[in-house]
Amino acid sequence: MSSEADAIVSAIIAKWCAGFATLDAAALSSLYAKNAFFFGSNPRLYRGRDGVADYFNGLPRWRQPSAVFSEVRAAQANPDLINMAAIVSFDLAGERAEFSVKMSWVILREDGDWKIVNHHASSRAPLI
Repeated sequence: MSSEADAIVSAIIAKWCAGFATLDAAALSSLYAKNAFFFGSNPRLYRGRDGVADYFNGLPRWRQPSAVFSEVRAAQANPDLINMAAIVSFDLAGERAEFSVKMSWVILREDGDWKIVNHHASSRAPLI
């Protein structure tokens, strides 16, 4: 992973975790590209920043949610595109059992800033 890709991904993860900790849909959706595709924890595909905000506004209002990223891998595909994959562990302060997912993002440079254009979460359990 290049140091530039690492720094970009780390900055987005920090903002994402801060937004998730308060379930701030506006802050979270601002991290996404105008034409983002978002597969979260339900089967629906959400599109664009409004769709991302709808997803986060639709989550239960947990009192102290937190997310921790581990096994983060990033690769700069070209000067304006980064792939990221990680494990994300969610702690909902006892309101639901802790769980973790595989997460991947495609991050692109849009209007001079780095934005998530594709977000995909999936089960860590084998499906086949």
